[in-house]
Amino acid sequence: MTVANVSKQFGNGTLAVRDVNIAIREGEFISLLGPSGCGKSTLLRMIAGLASPSAGDIVWGRGEGKPDLGFVFQEPTLMPWATALGNVVMPLKLKGIARPAAEAAALETLKLVGLTGFETAYPRELSGGMRMRVSIARALVTEPRILLMDEPFAALDEITRHKLNDDLLALWWRKRFTAVFVTHSVFESVYLSQRIAVMAARPGRIMADLAVASPYPRDELFRTSAEYAQLCRVASETLKKAITA
Repeated sequence: MTVANVSKQFGNGTLAVRDVNIAIREGEFISLLGPSGCGKSTLLRMIAGLASPSAGDIVWGRGEGKPDLGFVFQEPTLMPWATALGNVVMPLKLKGIARPAAEAAALETLKLVGLTGFETAYPRELSGGMRMRVSIARALVTEPRILLMDEPFAALDEITRHKLNDDLLALWWRKRFTAVFVTHSVFESVYLSQRIAVMAARPGRIMADLAVASPYPRDELFRTSAEYAQLCRVASETLKKAITA
């Protein structure tokens, strides 16, 4: 997938994104890193088709239309009247999949995200981290080729965030979907990604494309390594330059 010369100007005249160019390879994990208000979420929503570019194009693979996408928002946005299972089943019901098959797929996906035993729990009965797991399961249950995530862990405590980072990487490694992850955390972007697209403040534009060549799987040993610390320093310095550009 290629984002080619994409800009977005809102009706009030605000230029949120300007001349963004980036190619995302199939099966890649890439983060969009930048300060709040730099257009990361706007760019992600354009990739998802939830907003249209004012200029430029988003081009999918040669000879194919837009592939199946999953989207995880900043907030879980779960239906409060439905159980965890009911929330995850919903996308399959909308696709017309028979209830027995839909429930079987939803149960398996809840198991993948570590929620076995909580299938009948309602959102109000779950912790913030567990609600986000349900949201991720709902996005994954249709087996999308591309998973788009808009700062899904930003509101969580550090311990929960680290755990969900680990679990997300395990899911990505197992399923090999393409992952595009929005974050303003240098540490999170380095831990998760193969590449980091560093964005400058409004109008949002990509100032650097950093490679993170460290092998997977990544774990606590990587998180406490000198290599990780050095990569974080490079990303942090690059982000500072982008902010002042």
